[in-house]
Amino acid sequence: MRERHEMVLADLIQIRAEQTPELDVLTFEHLSLDDRATPDEVRSYGDLQTNANRLAAGLAAKGVGVGDRIAIMLRNHPEFVEGMIAASILGALFVPIDPRTRGEKLAYMLRNSGAVGALCADTCLGELASVRDQVPDLAWLLAIETGEPAPSIADTPGALPLREILETPADTLELGGDGLLAPLQIMYTSGTTGDPKGIVGVNMRFCAAGMLADLFPYGPDERPYTGLSFTHGNAQSVTLAPALTRGLRAVISRRFTKSRLWDVCRSLGCTSFSLVGGMATAIYSQPEQGDDADNPVRMVVSGGMPPAIWEAFEKRFDLRVFEFYGAMDGGGMAFKPVGQGPIGSFGKPMDSIEMKILDADDKECAPGVVGEICVRPAGGGEAEVEYFGNPDASKKKIRRGWNRSGDMGHRDADDWLFFDYRTGGGIRHNGDFINPSFVEKAIAEHPAVTDVFVYGVTAASGAPGEKDVVAAIAFAESAPHDTDAVFAQCREKLEPNFVPSYLQVVDQIPKTASEKPQERILLQQFDANASNVHRPSGA
Repeated sequence: MRERHEMVLADLIQIRAEQTPELDVLTFEHLSLDDRATPDEVRSYGDLQTNANRLAAGLAAKGVGVGDRIAIMLRNHPEFVEGMIAASILGALFVPIDPRTRGEKLAYMLRNSGAVGALCADTCLGELASVRDQVPDLAWLLAIETGEPAPSIADTPGALPLREILETPADTLELGGDGLLAPLQIMYTSGTTGDPKGIVGVNMRFCAAGMLADLFPYGPDERPYTGLSFTHGNAQSVTLAPALTRGLRAVISRRFTKSRLWDVCRSLGCTSFSLVGGMATAIYSQPEQGDDADNPVRMVVSGGMPPAIWEAFEKRFDLRVFEFYGAMDGGGMAFKPVGQGPIGSFGKPMDSIEMKILDADDKECAPGVVGEICVRPAGGGEAEVEYFGNPDASKKKIRRGWNRSGDMGHRDADDWLFFDYRTGGGIRHNGDFINPSFVEKAIAEHPAVTDVFVYGVTAASGAPGEKDVVAAIAFAESAPHDTDAVFAQCREKLEPNFVPSYLQVVDQIPKTASEKPQERILLQQFDANASNVHRPSGA
């Protein structure tokens, strides 16, 4: 019999279920759904072990074994985590897919991964059915009943209720696979510059993410919270893995909610939460309340806190920001401990890696000079990344031993690192590089605005390399769409070159599963002559 190891997900859960079976390690809350009539869904280690084993037995009966791939197309339901553990038990790989994925992108991810079946929400059945003829390997669908308007499971060919498997007792299975280095998941990139690429992650990598709890730092009584999707690396690494490895009693929302965030944290005693991208701006954009600072949260684990609102965010909500930088295919992490380093920096690299700012010739840039953020193992070893079924992309990602992130940044004289922009994503306007976070802060502080994202479009002037500044904004439902007032606030708070060229009024900012604004969609929707696009008076 293979020796058990806590760095294998299935072993970890089995060991914890024997040690502390009743510990309520995961709480899937319903307050953010305004569903007070339905109790929160709580999973102890014992629950996770029982349900994952039953699910693994049901999947094994369908022929799923070592090396097979199963898609998980769910929001943050308990069954998502149980599906992950079941895959580890069988030595199979799970493929997390954002349930909002549609059409050709969905078909591509299923086809490219060779998924033999999918654990899904009933709300996804229609989309999955629409691509079945493009995905010949997809033999079955196991769906949870969400209570939302959705196709009937019984009327969908190849679909069965997942509930039936979870209600069927099963003997404890022997674990398949090769243990520590057995592939566990294929997580796809967003595909903003081409077809999504599937990043292969092994059991040890997922469980090792739990060790980041020592860096963040989480205390022994930490209660971390996330509303980020488990289909994204942040939710898995920052919240789920530390909770499962350390027993931190995490709280999970089905989706991020800026309006109910503090209610959830107060109700369940959350001491920290994670955010990325535009989430901080969206939270800061909410109308100020007298009890903003009256909450149990002591720390935010942030991947991209806008420098312009950093200190104001900490003061308003009486917490501290722990900033970090990393990517699923990036090879390592950098972090800025609370109270150390300059505002705006994402820190310095963890001890096991080197992280440098390199120019096009792989030479380190001088302080203040923008270059590409690159990573390799400490001591000069060769970086590695594996994209599923795509050796050419895997090879291209590594150059002269360095993992090339595609992110541009700089360092200061004390080697604190800063993110500047994604390759091709800088906004140069009238000769100046515009920092979007300052524009977003100015607009977010307008009482009628509930969310904002700033990006660039090709300059009407036609000047090479120049862009005009667009602020996509969402107004509160009851507020008048007074764009003149927003422009006036920008003129009051910003230097002239930072005032947006356009305000693009939208119902909501389109975002990825990781709550990053989708600039590509806003660009597609942008038309300078459209009725929802406004220019300053007199322009």
